[in-house]
Amino acid sequence: MTSESSTYRRGPMFARGDNIPPLTADASLLAPEQGSAWSRQDPWRVMRIQAEFVEGFGSLAELGPAVSVFGSAREAAGSHLYTMATDVGRRLSQEGLGVITGGGPGIMEAANKGAHEAGGTSVGLGIELPFEQGMNPYVNLGISFRYFFVRKTMFVKYALGFVVMPGGFGTLDELFEAVTLVQTGKVQSFPIVLVGTSYWGGLVDWIRERLVGEGMAAARDADLITVVDTAEEAVEAVTRGIHELAVGNRSRAAENGGAPATSTNSGFGKRTK
Repeated sequence: MTSESSTYRRGPMFARGDNIPPLTADASLLAPEQGSAWSRQDPWRVMRIQAEFVEGFGSLAELGPAVSVFGSAREAAGSHLYTMATDVGRRLSQEGLGVITGGGPGIMEAANKGAHEAGGTSVGLGIELPFEQGMNPYVNLGISFRYFFVRKTMFVKYALGFVVMPGGFGTLDELFEAVTLVQTGKVQSFPIVLVGTSYWGGLVDWIRERLVGEGMAAARDADLITVVDTAEEAVEAVTRGIHELAVGNRSRAAENGGAPATSTNSGFGKRTK
């Protein structure tokens, strides 16, 4: 990336031309260090990482109920999947839910577009990459991160559920991290909805036949994933799952004689617009 017109973004900073660093912040952090330099550099990185968490928490604390939408950055505007993701974003907004994406192009842009055009909250969590991506124009609340693991924390912490459109390795990473967090009880169970039987069907079959069939996972683990084929079904599935979890939490709280835990993300209602 050497063109003078290229823009490289790192948190609030951007660079062009010869000022573009050879490595991303993530790559520098994870690179095998030579000698003892790491002992002086890494403690300062911890302060930067802490600052990213503080910035993310502060920016999203008042977000309200929201759903994270994942999918390929490579999907062209106007395609069938782009149109479907736009519909997903619009329908989520009409249900009173904010839409959180990675802030990039493709499926992310489409979901943000649907939320934005419906008058809802459209969040983009950008990431420093070795190639220009930037924030799509439909984001009305955006944060740029240096570190993937900080960004991924925000996707989970501030979402009541996931809608996963067809995508590549990044989409798979977010999907399986969410399933693992729910499976291991690190987060409260929340709905994880995959859109596209023809795209995801083989993966789901493999999970049931191989992981479950060979004892690598429990049958109930496969049930953490719901597969649908339309935007309407996706939004219905994720909102139903959110409501069911809320009802379950209230029931358990009543049985224990206490009030349910409160959160800025608890409860939502349809928009009247």
